[in-house]
Amino acid sequence: MYEGPIQDLIDELAKQPGLGPKGAQRIAFHLLGVENNEIDRLIAALGRVRDDVTFCAECGNVSANRLCRICSDARRDATKICVVEEPKDVHAIERTKEFNGRYHVLGGALDPLSGIGPDQLRIRELLRRLANQEDGVDVTEIIVATDPNTEGEATATYLLRMLKDFPGLSVTRLASGLPMGGDLEFADELTLGRALSGRRVLA
Repeated sequence: MYEGPIQDLIDELAKQPGLGPKGAQRIAFHLLGVENNEIDRLIAALGRVRDDVTFCAECGNVSANRLCRICSDARRDATKICVVEEPKDVHAIERTKEFNGRYHVLGGALDPLSGIGPDQLRIRELLRRLANQEDGVDVTEIIVATDPNTEGEATATYLLRMLKDFPGLSVTRLASGLPMGGDLEFADELTLGRALSGRRVLA
């Protein structure tokens, strides 16, 4: 245990995903040795994230404006919506350059043991989005791209139940190539690209 502000910083850093006490300690002591202007830039960047980053009113992706750059891009295929758990998954799929449709970010996956049910996710917003298509373009395919783990599979199954009665709508799931129990953000572009191009029909 260290004294005062340095221990406070270590404690706060250690709360972040992927950082344990050792990693937090390394970052804290690294920050002790950098120039003041680097600390100022870090503080300013954190402030901008807190104050300026919002979520897209259409898809739920992170955005600096009311609509994210993908939803506001008229060149994207509005007939296809790829449903993902988190904004980081949008970035992972965009890296493959295999998908030119739109997205819908759920904000997580079903996990009853952690108290996350359908009402905690943006499922209602997806159904409303499909029911109120105002631009004259009908959505013909929903690609379920939840993580290939227990929670992701449960979410995919639930979405299939919710979406099966929409006329003319095909519901697909990412194909094999992604390891069970893994996260989309850690998949390489080739594996994720093959999984996306070889997606299978659920209904």
